[in-house]
Amino acid sequence: MRRAVVWSLWTLWLAGGTAMADLKVMVAVDPSDRETMLISLLDMRSNLSKVTGQPVSAIKSQDLGDVMRSTRTGEYDVYIAPAHVAASALAHGYELVGSTDRDEVYQLVARLGTKAPADLKGGKIYLTQQDSVGAYVARGILNESGQSLKMFQQVFYRSTTGAGLFAIDTGLVDATVAKRGDVEGWMHKNGDKGTVLLSSHAVPGGMSVVVKKTLPEATRVKLEGWFGSSAGTMAGIGRVAYRSELSNYKYVAALGNWTPSQLPGATIVTAVEVVGLQQKGVPVIDVRLVKEYHEKHIRGAISIPYGEKSLKDVAFDPAMDEWAGPDKLDKNQPVIFHCNGPECWKSYKAAKVGLSKGFKTVYWFRGGFPEWDGNGLPVESSPPTAVAAQAAAPSR
Repeated sequence: MRRAVVWSLWTLWLAGGTAMADLKVMVAVDPSDRETMLISLLDMRSNLSKVTGQPVSAIKSQDLGDVMRSTRTGEYDVYIAPAHVAASALAHGYELVGSTDRDEVYQLVARLGTKAPADLKGGKIYLTQQDSVGAYVARGILNESGQSLKMFQQVFYRSTTGAGLFAIDTGLVDATVAKRGDVEGWMHKNGDKGTVLLSSHAVPGGMSVVVKKTLPEATRVKLEGWFGSSAGTMAGIGRVAYRSELSNYKYVAALGNWTPSQLPGATIVTAVEVVGLQQKGVPVIDVRLVKEYHEKHIRGAISIPYGEKSLKDVAFDPAMDEWAGPDKLDKNQPVIFHCNGPECWKSYKAAKVGLSKGFKTVYWFRGGFPEWDGNGLPVESSPPTAVAAQAAAPSR
């Protein structure tokens, strides 16, 4: 009897502790967005506590790099953050409530007379602070075009949005990345003083709100109701009145990770084109891990893993990596490189290294194994002994 009473009390205590657990909220502030600096954590905690019926703890941080790290480990129940932070959370167990502003398009603007991003090599560029969404998008769209921030002699990171356009006016810099609305206003006011070289896809504007999927449904409904009302405006967040397409968040997430959509010197091919080339005898080189190759690979593909230690950047340092491709392949014969899709850099790097080593004809299958497998094309598996024997094959 006594044990039963003790157990009941223990159970009630645990239940009470669970019910009273703090709802953890992270407010990630873009250093270049002055309006978000005015968000009141006190008002937010008070309001959300009344709405959800449980204690609320809220933290504000300008260290967006660290906040993005926390999204991968699920440290907070709610994130109120710029698009790139929200995009990371959505890929790690969170769902979208919405955003406070309409979608934005960011543009790379350069001094008049500049014809292509490559013309800016050795110049100067103005960006908002390194972890800001503007700087994040800038790196991404440059990467997509096959360029890198490393091409610039100087990168000025500042906290004032839009000031880069005026820096072009005065000749202090050669380029900047700004919102399309700001660019159009600047162009209208100052005449054609600059050239738009690149534009991003739609990027969710303002602050986005995401909540952990594992929260009780009733709590999620209450949170969504509060953020969608005028109460959020009172706390300085703004009303979460817009809901961008999830594909726009996926695009933002991909900007920081995906390979460029071009590779000078190489021919980018699709799965269907790889089939045709393979039928003509062009070898398909799988640069993924041996384990991945063993589990499933393109039928007839050869495994030559690319040991990647360098940065995922067009200006990567191949000396940091390990790859036996140049010693195992005939540089005078066409070759196809592939790995795990657009977000995998190994095949991009292998193709680029191959070109630098004198390979005559390089095909880059950017869509890689996911595209091949998704199209239902022939695949096979290999026992570890076969893969080991293949890897030990003599050089040509």
